[in-house]
Amino acid sequence: MRRRNFIRSSALATCVLPSIALNACQTRLSSESNTLKEPEQTEDNFVLNEISINVLQQKMSQGELTARSIVEMYLKRIEAIDKNGPKLNSIIELNPDATAIADQLDEERKNGSIRGPLHGIPFLVKDNIDTADKMMTTAGSLALVGHYAGVDAAIVKQLRDAGAVLMGKTNLSEWANFRSTRSSSGWSSRGGQTKNPYSLERNPCGSSSGSAVAVAANLCAFAIGTETNGSIACPSSINGIVGIKPTVGLMSRSGIIPISKTQDTAGPMTRTIHDAAIVLGAINTRDEKDEITSKRPDNVPSDYTKFLDDNALQGKRIGVEKSFLKGHEGIDLLLQNAFAQIKAKGATIVEVDLVERLKDISDNEYKVLQYEFKDGLNRYLAHTHAQVKSLKDIIAFNKAHADRVMPYFRQEILERSEEKGTLDSKDYKEALNKILTISRKAIDGLMQEHGLVTICGPATGPSWCTDLVNGDSFTGYGMSSAAAIAGYPAVTVPLGNVHGLPVGILFIGRAYSEGELLAIAYAYELASKNRKAPGFRKQTIL
Repeated sequence: MRRRNFIRSSALATCVLPSIALNACQTRLSSESNTLKEPEQTEDNFVLNEISINVLQQKMSQGELTARSIVEMYLKRIEAIDKNGPKLNSIIELNPDATAIADQLDEERKNGSIRGPLHGIPFLVKDNIDTADKMMTTAGSLALVGHYAGVDAAIVKQLRDAGAVLMGKTNLSEWANFRSTRSSSGWSSRGGQTKNPYSLERNPCGSSSGSAVAVAANLCAFAIGTETNGSIACPSSINGIVGIKPTVGLMSRSGIIPISKTQDTAGPMTRTIHDAAIVLGAINTRDEKDEITSKRPDNVPSDYTKFLDDNALQGKRIGVEKSFLKGHEGIDLLLQNAFAQIKAKGATIVEVDLVERLKDISDNEYKVLQYEFKDGLNRYLAHTHAQVKSLKDIIAFNKAHADRVMPYFRQEILERSEEKGTLDSKDYKEALNKILTISRKAIDGLMQEHGLVTICGPATGPSWCTDLVNGDSFTGYGMSSAAAIAGYPAVTVPLGNVHGLPVGILFIGRAYSEGELLAIAYAYELASKNRKAPGFRKQTIL
């Protein structure tokens, strides 16, 4: 969840990038001129750098690697980079059983049993997702320390059944960035501050901060994040990776600490579209524990890799949000390059006005989220062995332990949510109806009017400097709110770098159009090849 979506009067009404985004921290001018100088890339010789799921499978099938050897290499990498060295702090807890799980999967392979494309592949999950093992589920909060889930979240069970090896859990913005209007993304009272691997003094965005950083820094093959509004899109963009925010209802949310039953969903975070497509196919299913999945179409694919086509852009009409054009010269250049590449692949670019159609929606969204957070969290906690049993208990715990829980910012969002009534209230129902009607009508209407397969624009601006005193300095760029509020899918792909800081492009579509979006994103990814590994720089510009 990105708090800018309800802090500002309109989350989608501006494309002006504040100067703080590139002029703060330790940024300096070159001594030889008045121009900004790009820093040199740090050498990184990790043997599994940028490796794909398919290549890992090939190496295991050929006997070059085993699931255990891959897990061990990633664990050593985590020790060297996440816990020491740059100290990225992206992982909040490691699974002590990871190597034993890998051994079991290696034995299955030895006996000729391969569960599928994720057999033996190591992954990480965000720490608001239940895992029935020796790891806690805390949403980064000290109030939930000691909480061990009795049952895997539905998507965790699916990944285990597919043969993936759960190595650990990732840090996040505490309570998925739904605690304070002045918090720092990637900070939690349990896990501390996660760093951006491209520039260590800059922010990784959130709330799926640790998942994005771990993937970007090659600490795992893939990770799972969650999004309510921007929590997959923003960290994926700022950390130079691929992120999928699926249609709400494509996969189960059971076993995930909630914010909003209307907008919450989990999704894959990877380095390539192909890897994301593999993971998406493994985690989407109906689940009686999550009623929203009963509304899925009967023809939802189980394999999304079949949509991936280099020529998918040929003859397609691609909508571009015009309010994000000519906002910042660095992003403008990246967008123009992207449009040229898209046109060269046979597509037509059409400027559209999605932002204009979504004015005055953010206040109602914030209201809906507060009502649903209180209701959903109370329901979740009622079925756990956690020391706190309600949102009211959490607020009291935080006050009693304010020196550790709230050293930099408070909990006003929790307190405002606690003041809300039930989901039967007229206030809630009217706000919910308004945001769903406006957002879905806007997206569906534009796509139908112009014959579009997607609407795209920058996912974010470049990263800002981490500031625990003043909180985040969001840039005003970003397309993710429209799809998040509508419950529609969105795919983030690297767009390029602005002074060494990654920026992503976001493709959004209608409900359950993940296959089409992945095809478009894949063709663009192959044409652009914008993904660059991080350099773990202490300064962005020298």
